[in-house]
Amino acid sequence: MKAIQTTKAPAAVGPYSQAVESGLRVYVSGQLPIDPETREMKEGCIKCKTRQSLTNIRRILEEAELSMKDVVKVTILLTDINDFSAVNEVYSEFFEEPYPARSAFAVAALPLGSPIEIEAIAEKDVKAWPFVDRKITDIF
Repeated sequence: MKAIQTTKAPAAVGPYSQAVESGLRVYVSGQLPIDPETREMKEGCIKCKTRQSLTNIRRILEEAELSMKDVVKVTILLTDINDFSAVNEVYSEFFEEPYPARSAFAVAALPLGSPIEIEAIAEKDVKAWPFVDRKITDIF
């Protein structure tokens, strides 16, 4: 397992990594809408906050040499499920078909009073592994 860290996204607000790489997958921790430059919660509407959370994910993935096209699963946590439609509008700016699998949940509260938190799982191209051209018997 390898930790992924970048200063282009906010530092973790607890004892965890921004993301970890394990095998072909990169697991991005839940991203609050914190601006990494100001270290403050993004001001404005839920669309602004969603855009910041997804931008943070994109920047972390870039540090792992991945993009939003490599995301296979997204989980969205909302303190107000009525924000779902607005979140979808911004979400479609970051993802294209084939869209990643996704879950969205309404929760009672999120850290720092945030109305949204988004986490993602991305997958590296299997060709990136050094032994991909070898026979399975050569590996084991």
